[in-house]
Amino acid sequence: MESWEVEFEWLKVRHIVRQAMKKDSLPDLQTVLFLIGVQELGRFSRQKFTKEEKQDLMHVAVCTLLEGEGCFEFVGRDQDGWPHWNEVQPVPVRGIAEQEAYLVAKVIEYFQKYNELDAFQIPES
Repeated sequence: MESWEVEFEWLKVRHIVRQAMKKDSLPDLQTVLFLIGVQELGRFSRQKFTKEEKQDLMHVAVCTLLEGEGCFEFVGRDQDGWPHWNEVQPVPVRGIAEQEAYLVAKVIEYFQKYNELDAFQIPES
């Protein structure tokens, strides 16, 4: 995908999330990762998450996004229903900017997959 296509698709994802959350501003990558984490956790109620749980949800999102790349292997859920992975290999890119661009591309793929399946759920705020 060319860079303009990535920017366009990323903007589409951000608009989908903004509209679903009924917010005035576009979400950043961390917010989108948080929502992917909530999606993967499977808890859509108006539950309040602690700061640590929010970080854990972003980790869930990253592991989910990179599992298909062979970076993480899903090992199961704990007694509270939280998913867990083992790291298989390091993320194939270095540097903050490169990692962010890589994650944005993986988020786009994730949303395209769920758009095709029409299954992505965003909790009511």
